[in-house]
Amino acid sequence: MTTTTEAPLSANDDRVVPGSLAHSDGAGAFVPVQTRSERPHSFVPADFPVPNGREVNWRYTPVARLAPLFEDVAGPEGVMQVDVTAPEGVEQARLAKGAAPRGEVFRPEDLPSAIAWEQETEAPLLRIPANLELDEPVFVNLTGTGGLAHAHVVLEAGANSRATVVFRHTGTAQHSQNVEIIVRDGAKLTVISVQEWEDDALHLSSHQARVDKDALLRHIVVSFGGGVVRVNPSIELAGPGSHAELYGLSYSDAGQHLESQVYLHHKGTHTKGDVLYKGALQGVGARSVWIGDVLIGPDAVGTDSYEANRNLVLTDGARADSVPNLEIETGDILGAGHASATGRFDDEQLFYLQARGISEEEARRLVVIGFLAEIVQKIGVRELEQELAEAIERELAEGVAV
Repeated sequence: MTTTTEAPLSANDDRVVPGSLAHSDGAGAFVPVQTRSERPHSFVPADFPVPNGREVNWRYTPVARLAPLFEDVAGPEGVMQVDVTAPEGVEQARLAKGAAPRGEVFRPEDLPSAIAWEQETEAPLLRIPANLELDEPVFVNLTGTGGLAHAHVVLEAGANSRATVVFRHTGTAQHSQNVEIIVRDGAKLTVISVQEWEDDALHLSSHQARVDKDALLRHIVVSFGGGVVRVNPSIELAGPGSHAELYGLSYSDAGQHLESQVYLHHKGTHTKGDVLYKGALQGVGARSVWIGDVLIGPDAVGTDSYEANRNLVLTDGARADSVPNLEIETGDILGAGHASATGRFDDEQLFYLQARGISEEEARRLVVIGFLAEIVQKIGVRELEQELAEAIERELAEGVAV
């Protein structure tokens, strides 16, 4: 087991550990961990309490709806049907615990991810060999047939390789998923995770990645379907000159909860990060949550980092929570910033379009499509971009606002 959890403090112990502060009178007082880099990790599910919704990383999540994913039990066989379509040269294997590169990067930070690690006895590996450049994406289609399912998947992009990997989730399941991503020196990897579940699906996914010297990771999360969907990417820019582009798109309907907690850790020198998530919401009870944490470490000189979240609320009864956080531990950087905005339609945009003879209904449709198209166009897979554009049109057609 690997864990950063400290032993309890005794009354005579004057250590200061992550999550604790000392009062001026000398007495120690526990304070819940707030700093993203201080969160404990462990491969053992028993080291994590069952979330109650008061924890900093669960306070926006409807934990009562996720109860099945907090039980350390194996699901029945065959719940997730997996179909992998890969170009020639892509290597596939199964990794037991302790078999490299499984565990080289991934460290569970909550109960569901630790359970998924423990329950996945043989993790599937997708490896793009060094110097291989793929002209076509790797598609991993996962179809839920109902029931509990755990998974740990390892993606490895060899040095100077080029590839795109697309995960597509459909059907229904109670799915806890880990995705471990390793981007070796000089590689360029795009990972796209698309959630098009049925309305009753539950999906908790923890993506953890390390990006090495002069490598690039483009990570894109697209969530349309599911009852509760939480996809959390955690990216470490470890090598000098490493680069990450993190994009997200969500469209939440009545009763849906779509969430992403993003962590970008600038660790190496001269790293660059760009984070942009956009969401649209319509219907009573529609909910989206975005939490963006950026840490610029003490050795990350020359860092250039920016994160932003934009939400468009289309109807009454919908709610978007947006929490950007930025920690800087060195003053020698090129730049760092964050932004967040949540609002309704821009009246000036609507007026401009209507003044040119466009109906109000069509004007609203054009504004929404234009707002979300920025993310769709970053995907880089033409057929998938077309499908997502059509999915947005369907969402708008079913909505009550337009």
